[in-house]
Amino acid sequence: MTISRILVIGGAGYVGSHFSFFAMNNGLDVTVLDNLSKGHKSALRCSQFVQADLLNYDNLLNHLSERRYDAIFHFAASCLVGESVQDPAQYYKNNVIAAFNMLEAMRVTGHDRLVFSSTCAVYGYPKKLPLYEDHPKDPISPYGRTKLTIEWMLEDYNIAYGIRSAQLRYFNAAGCEPDSGLGEDHRPETHLIPNVVRFALNLSDSLTIFGDDYPTRDGTCIRDYIHVMDLADAHLKACAKLDTIPMIRFNLGTGVGLSNLEVVDSVRRISGVNIAPGFGPRRPGDPAELVADASAAQKNLGWKPSRSNLDAIVTEVIKWFSSCPQGYPN
Repeated sequence: MTISRILVIGGAGYVGSHFSFFAMNNGLDVTVLDNLSKGHKSALRCSQFVQADLLNYDNLLNHLSERRYDAIFHFAASCLVGESVQDPAQYYKNNVIAAFNMLEAMRVTGHDRLVFSSTCAVYGYPKKLPLYEDHPKDPISPYGRTKLTIEWMLEDYNIAYGIRSAQLRYFNAAGCEPDSGLGEDHRPETHLIPNVVRFALNLSDSLTIFGDDYPTRDGTCIRDYIHVMDLADAHLKACAKLDTIPMIRFNLGTGVGLSNLEVVDSVRRISGVNIAPGFGPRRPGDPAELVADASAAQKNLGWKPSRSNLDAIVTEVIKWFSSCPQGYPN
């Protein structure tokens, strides 16, 4: 099937905006649907923008009844692990109920192709590394549970209603496209790389590394950082794969683990600033190490990360915050 017109839900957010930019550059007609609760108008890269909320089923149904899309890409979610523990109701509403509304509107209007942003949080504490797709699923936060619930829902909707889906389990999304005005601007910012860069550029007063007593090579957490544009590339390739396989689940990562202190060292070298982070207690639910085995995605999609070098990512993020110290204008 030739994909030409797509709907990107959550396309004003971090990963969604970079994907929309990538899709536009690949000649697709991109409509973004976003409620702008977390996203930024300045991050929009699309042919058409629709401000709407998935929790309003009637508005979503009306939109999908009036406009036909070849595929839908779902990036919208509440995604902070700690917040999900404190307020699980918000996560079940914004993630599970919103996804249910989306799937029901798709079913009623005959839209049958979806690419869904999932997460390595569905695995919980690793029993073996690197993490394969068939690793036991035992999420340790409401955030991870909501994403796994949606994966199960997508499986059921495929079997019963024929809705095809690609479920892509991200590891740590990173990087940006500063030359095109796209960066990382979460509020609050919980991702390590932008927080270290902001500290190095004197845009924040403190930098805390959570935990220095993990059973890792330097005592800090190890994560697998994957560039947002590599994620974007995988999404289009996964969408095409749905021509032949009605439901797929793949990890998206590099297979290389980097510690928190190695990230700090990269920012130190590139910025020339002698960064001295503080150390705090471990955060609940933080595994010592999360590293992907992404060989299934590479083999089945013909995909390989090409932008996920740490120093290159750090250079981009420094450039973004140097030109946009307060993030996107709102």
